[in-house]
Amino acid sequence: MSHTDEHSGRPDEGCAGCSDEAQARHHGRRFTPDEQELAEAGAPCGTVGVAVAVHPGGAPGGHPAGVPMTRQRHGGARSTGFRPGGGPQALAYEERTGIKAPRIIAWEITRSCNLSCVHCRAAAEFGHYEGELTLDQIKTVIDDIVTISNPIFILTGGEPLMRPDIWEIVDYVHEKGGMPVIGTNATMITDEIAGKMASHGIPRISVSIDFPTAEGHDTFRGQPGCFEQTIEGIKIAKRHGVGVQINTTVTTRNAEYLEEIHTLAESLGVDAFHIFMLVPTGRGAEILAEELPPQEYERVLEWAYERQKTSPLHFKPTDAPHYYRIIRQLAKKEGRKVTREEYGLDAMTRGCLGGITFCFISHTGDIQPCGYFDMQLGNVKEQPFSRIWTESKVFNDLRDYSLLKGKCGACEYKAVCGGCRARSLEITGDYLEAEPYCIYEPTGWKPTS
Repeated sequence: MSHTDEHSGRPDEGCAGCSDEAQARHHGRRFTPDEQELAEAGAPCGTVGVAVAVHPGGAPGGHPAGVPMTRQRHGGARSTGFRPGGGPQALAYEERTGIKAPRIIAWEITRSCNLSCVHCRAAAEFGHYEGELTLDQIKTVIDDIVTISNPIFILTGGEPLMRPDIWEIVDYVHEKGGMPVIGTNATMITDEIAGKMASHGIPRISVSIDFPTAEGHDTFRGQPGCFEQTIEGIKIAKRHGVGVQINTTVTTRNAEYLEEIHTLAESLGVDAFHIFMLVPTGRGAEILAEELPPQEYERVLEWAYERQKTSPLHFKPTDAPHYYRIIRQLAKKEGRKVTREEYGLDAMTRGCLGGITFCFISHTGDIQPCGYFDMQLGNVKEQPFSRIWTESKVFNDLRDYSLLKGKCGACEYKAVCGGCRARSLEITGDYLEAEPYCIYEPTGWKPTS
């Protein structure tokens, strides 16, 4: 894969025989995930794709983020650097198969964790988990993935910093032309660890903060003192030049504190703030009653729309497909059009990307559309990732929006929303059924009795 010019994104000549990482060193710059390129990740039915966010350590294995950038209006961001899934292998793969290559892969490199968060998709605990992929197995999978794409790899868990060979994994991703980022709870970050992040080319970490004070956060995370440890970890990472994104999982426990958490994120000088709407899988299924009621869910997303207008951070909702309907409805009321120039990434976002340009790999090698989507579509120990991505019936179903059922299938916003397929699977047993938490009635939709 060639260099890209940091401002235009166009390929430049590069240095013959050098890896991208080496070229970056030669030219005195670092490659960084490119949120605009993520936003341009193509999707079927004439739509365009979405910038996605790095999931927190110990939280749902989900969608990734970029890096500090010049802010556009309405919470968007202009981009530089790395072009995930834009290399020659990805282009050749799409031409050959008609399928988009994965641009972002969330990889649970370990399920071990030093915390026990109540909402954790992985239901992770401290200790060893049988069957975790070895370093050699991980390298073999990377070797296969890069034959079809050059994605961003979100190294998550569990707590990925508990894996002793994480820096070897990071280096191998760089060597093969991908981009590693880390989802961590930040409680283990020391000057030594942050220094390794910087020296091994980690441009950004994502860190979960779910309350603005220690009392609520420590209870939610299952560990007294972890709030202060997390705040300190963020500060250390920033001192070493590592970008930080704060993620907040929204439940009935903390919805009223979102403004305060945003203020905390600003005060810490982080780069991004992403709110994640709870999907009740894993340990999160145990707090199903704390998932926001549909009307409140809608209200929070409307708050996010208004708050994006003034936020100095790259701010966006994640795991909230409805949001991309809501911004179009609210913009229309304001007499505005949702354009790239006015709305940045939000103008190019589709809500659900599972199986389209994103997927999840578990600690044992199972492939899922996302970390919430509790269905294993194959295992990389048994067949190549590239084959699963190409041939899985479920993946191919998710890529065909015409298969959506009920009011999702009839909805005029299905190309930009699509509903949460994981929530449909969890609640109805059918991943193509209508999104259970959506209150919108599509134009002309007549529900059956």
